[in-house]
Amino acid sequence: MLELQRDGLNGQLGSISAWLDKNNNQWLSDSGDHGWEEVPYWLRGYSSLAYILDDESMKKEAKLWFDAVLSNIKEDGFIGPRNFEGENPELWAQMIMLWALQTYYEYSGDNAVLTAMTNYFKWEMDVPDERFIKGVWQEKRGGDNLWSVLWLYNRTGDTSILPLADKLHRNTSDWTMKDALPNWHGVNVAQGFREPATYYMLTGEKRMLDATYAAFEEMRCRYGRMPGGMYAADENARVGYSDPRNGAETCAVVEHMASDELLMAFTGDPFWADHCENVAFNTLPAAFTEDMKALRYITSANMAISDEKLHGPSIDNNLRGMLSMSPFSSRCCQHNHGMGWPYFAEHLTMATADDGIATMLYASNEATVKVGRNGRNVRLKQETYYPFDGVISLEVETEAPVEFPLYLRIPSWAKGAETSVNGIALDVENAEGRYVRILREWKDGDKIKLDLPMNVSHTIWPENKNSISVNYGPLTLSLKIDEIRSAHDSRDHEFVQDDSHWQDGVDASKWPCYVLKPASSWNYGLKVNSDNSPVDFKVIRKAWPADDYPFSLESCPLEFTAVGVRIPSWGYDDTGMTDILPDESAERAEEKSIPLIPMGAARLRISAFPKCR
Repeated sequence: MLELQRDGLNGQLGSISAWLDKNNNQWLSDSGDHGWEEVPYWLRGYSSLAYILDDESMKKEAKLWFDAVLSNIKEDGFIGPRNFEGENPELWAQMIMLWALQTYYEYSGDNAVLTAMTNYFKWEMDVPDERFIKGVWQEKRGGDNLWSVLWLYNRTGDTSILPLADKLHRNTSDWTMKDALPNWHGVNVAQGFREPATYYMLTGEKRMLDATYAAFEEMRCRYGRMPGGMYAADENARVGYSDPRNGAETCAVVEHMASDELLMAFTGDPFWADHCENVAFNTLPAAFTEDMKALRYITSANMAISDEKLHGPSIDNNLRGMLSMSPFSSRCCQHNHGMGWPYFAEHLTMATADDGIATMLYASNEATVKVGRNGRNVRLKQETYYPFDGVISLEVETEAPVEFPLYLRIPSWAKGAETSVNGIALDVENAEGRYVRILREWKDGDKIKLDLPMNVSHTIWPENKNSISVNYGPLTLSLKIDEIRSAHDSRDHEFVQDDSHWQDGVDASKWPCYVLKPASSWNYGLKVNSDNSPVDFKVIRKAWPADDYPFSLESCPLEFTAVGVRIPSWGYDDTGMTDILPDESAERAEEKSIPLIPMGAARLRISAFPKCR
């Protein structure tokens, strides 16, 4: 996924997007006129990707931007371009750049980052409360700035910046509201809800931690009645628009993953890792074309068409290109999507407070971690086809024996998980939703095997007409819909949003946008038994794809069959968008065996099915 991203839109965006044009860019000089949030949005994902892949060309490009940011610090400590919302300083773009600078420091150790952030925070402390983070985005997202303050304190121990944490919490929108949220914009919710838990890291006040859990549940209770981990907030969540045909913008998807990853670190709660994987495996891949050169603004659990049409009011933001796959699927998602997979990779393996290692998210990787009381480096190698297979093999590499605890996260769905060390089974009964902690003296070549049974389960969505989704381990399944995919010129504003702008000289033919329409019937309910299990459900395993890309119709290594029941009245609404789920009383037609695939591999998909007895 990371290599596809490097060769795709995020890796190449610096030479495509007009907002990243170096000529007269705000982040490269004091006299620039463009680049506002787009540069830091892009840079934080791009730089993280560069360092993980150890790509010299990308690292050089990232350093060019970081050098410019650090060399253009204002005399008063201000970082980057000065923009205003009315008379108030606009600081949202700076919040994003702080995260990018944090990534740069973590990989480079450049102390200029610590100095710059310290001086910038001193500037922020001098801004009167009545003018501080007041505005459209910054007030809702002040928790991002708050995390940067704590990040810096954790590295410098400078207590003089901690009053800024209190100031940020005081001026950020109140995400501790009971039975409500301060804002229903999908992206604001995805990142704003973690602010109380971030503040809890400073205060230890449990009600703050509880508020983040409550905010997560509040959004789901109102608008999260669908598979894939996200919620119905095409732009802004609206009463009456919570059907699974309403989805989340790509910005919200990657921002929510980032929140999950931070909350994993703050709390150690496996709940957040489970949710992160749910979004990463079931929603994120389907937001992109298979080559990651185009993405769409909105991805839904149920979407039988992905086109360029105007779909308001079915979609909150009535603009063209909201559903089409495009290199220019809005300025925000176009630049911000790049942090999704790199941040996921950075949180696969984490250090623990007792000098051990925790496997938090599962994917093949190698991690060097400092362990034990004396801080010895060991290497933990992991090999797996997860989430398409539940077998995970780990091996310890160490120059000398060393004692430390190894924590293996057992997902909440993994009932009957088994684990062994060097072939000797451990007792891990009823471990789902918890960790297995293995404390021992580890030697070079020690092998750990974790077997997570890929059980079939289902979820009923009572608020959405008792629809049903089927899960296989961490994967939720979708109807496999044949596609008619047509390419279009990305310069044609009939197919893309109006804020798309190319750099001069770009060969637009290499960056088309796509419209996807169904070539097979999609209006099926799912026939279930009395216990709601799908009738005649079968698992078909296929060869692992030669290109290592499993999230496509053609190469997915898992396919399933079940019995579907066609519902003739279920079609498209007056705007041409996939209609809402039919009533349980809707007339049923013929039954037939239908193919299912993981919903992350389905760009056109039905994942919440009408239930048919």
